[in-house]
Amino acid sequence: MNPQPLAGKHAVVTGGGRGIGAAIAAELAQAGARLTLMGRNRSSLEARAQQMNAEVHIETCDVTSPDEVKRAFRAAQEALGPITILVNNAGQAESQPFSKTDLGLWQRMLSVNLTGTFLCTQAALPGMLEAGWGRIVNIASTAGLKGYPYVSAYSAAKHGVVGLTRSLALELARQNITVNAVCPGFSETELLEASIARIVQKTGRTPAEARAELARHNPQGRLVEPTEVAQAVLWLCLPGSAALTGQAIAVAGGEVM
Repeated sequence: MNPQPLAGKHAVVTGGGRGIGAAIAAELAQAGARLTLMGRNRSSLEARAQQMNAEVHIETCDVTSPDEVKRAFRAAQEALGPITILVNNAGQAESQPFSKTDLGLWQRMLSVNLTGTFLCTQAALPGMLEAGWGRIVNIASTAGLKGYPYVSAYSAAKHGVVGLTRSLALELARQNITVNAVCPGFSETELLEASIARIVQKTGRTPAEARAELARHNPQGRLVEPTEVAQAVLWLCLPGSAALTGQAIAVAGGEVM
């Protein structure tokens, strides 16, 4: 087996400074890819880049801003060449009962989770079409495949990501470019810690009780590790995954089948 099947490929990972994004970046780097890490916090990106044994470029970028996305992707291509792998990982989750979900929260969830995926994909796609090869992996959520209470805006946005994935996969099916979604269940990330803190604050449960409640959704009775999500992403990026497109793959211990 080729120990570096992605050698020579330039991969962009948004939200690459921590959590699932950082784990994805590590897997792609180990497979030989050159990396551009994008995120809003430059210090997190720099710290992550220093930990990696790979050619890494960093760009600060708010994925909800069309101008920032255009600038960041242009700079990434100038630094490391055409982008042929894009992992749309940047995202945000906020919870409120539907009756308390105001337009601001609704728009924030759509902007970062769905519009950001749209903008970054539009920025990267021309290079893939020119190269005649590409891999786009959108990090959605099990909330993009089913409903959860109190996260209607987030769930709607992630359902939109899955719909975008499926439609674009059909458009690009004859272009040697695959488009897939990976849908993690509750995972051990900073985002999860913030969710646990909100549960503790609103319900009076202990952190351990809140964590157990979230793990209960997984039939395996546990939380998903970021590396497990990252390995699914890597698999979809490999040259041998060409027949896999338009899929929404749950990494959730059997929660969604």
